[in-house]
Amino acid sequence: MRIVQVNAFHYPYRGGIEHRVHHIAKRLAKKHEIIILTGLLPDTSGTEEMDGYTVRRLPSKQANIYNPPYIKTPGLLNELEKLQPDVVDFHYRWAPTYNKAARHYSGKKVFTYHNTYGEGVGLTKIPSIFNDFFWSKRLKEFQKVVCVSEFVRQDLMARDFSPEQLVTVPNGIDMPPDMPISDDNFILFVGRLVGTKGIKYLLKAMRNIDSKLIICGGGPDKEKLERLTGKLGLKDKVKFSGRVSEEEKYKLFSSCSLFVLPSIYESFGIAAAEAMSYGKPIVASNVGGLPEVVNGGGLLANPKDPSDLAKQITNLLNDPEKRKLLGIKAKELASGYTWDRSAEQMEKVYEEIFKGS
Repeated sequence: MRIVQVNAFHYPYRGGIEHRVHHIAKRLAKKHEIIILTGLLPDTSGTEEMDGYTVRRLPSKQANIYNPPYIKTPGLLNELEKLQPDVVDFHYRWAPTYNKAARHYSGKKVFTYHNTYGEGVGLTKIPSIFNDFFWSKRLKEFQKVVCVSEFVRQDLMARDFSPEQLVTVPNGIDMPPDMPISDDNFILFVGRLVGTKGIKYLLKAMRNIDSKLIICGGGPDKEKLERLTGKLGLKDKVKFSGRVSEEEKYKLFSSCSLFVLPSIYESFGIAAAEAMSYGKPIVASNVGGLPEVVNGGGLLANPKDPSDLAKQITNLLNDPEKRKLLGIKAKELASGYTWDRSAEQMEKVYEEIFKGS
């Protein structure tokens, strides 16, 4: 099969969607022709071979008003039709040119639903709701809608989507390389610094936690969060490490006491699953797909509640044996979320659509 994946961004830009597209593409490329159709980023080439698949980058305009930035790729639909794919998998619904291409492409197509419905905080909340409301009307035109967690599938079913159209194919992770695992008495967060990750509630919780916190990642809220850290008197307890290399991320995962993901919205939680693969217990918000991923590998806290977040974190910090037992369970659970399994499941979806059954 010739399978085209359409997403506004691709490596070297890295995020949850980009990781999924890359890992599934490189596995399916062993048996199929895989093309990633995406926007042209600064300092990247128009065509690139990557891990067995082809990346086609089209001229685009970007506005850095959020993370990811707003993007416009005018030639997307024309290029897609030239490629004559057997199946197209669309991943992006936050830019008119990408929505237009998805709507008007008449071939066999699937849409992968990565985020929770109406996801957004502050000024982004209202446009997010409108976007999802109108986009959901168009999703009926796709042969399948792939959900990255069972939570997303159940949520769409509650919004009158047909169960026959929806299929759950969870995200995956790569199990970590062999390396020493330690407990160096610090809490870790890894992710984009945006409002939906709930980091401000974690910072407020840190006032009542006797430990250090390392925050890894970049995003539009970085300066605001650093100011809040100073305002709360936490500069000696909280370190912003920015974006780190994969090697440095491995070291942090392997040496933290526990991992915290205080999201307000989270369809899956790849970072939590990654931390679990190192045998680290999790404290996460009880929202979206996080209970599904964390399961018995950690504790859940009420979203937007710094006191409950502090309570659950302190519970684990004060109980090394509980951390150890939850970490063992976390690693066991994480081993079930592999990109190999996700790729196999996606291949079955594509084949079903290709054969028209």
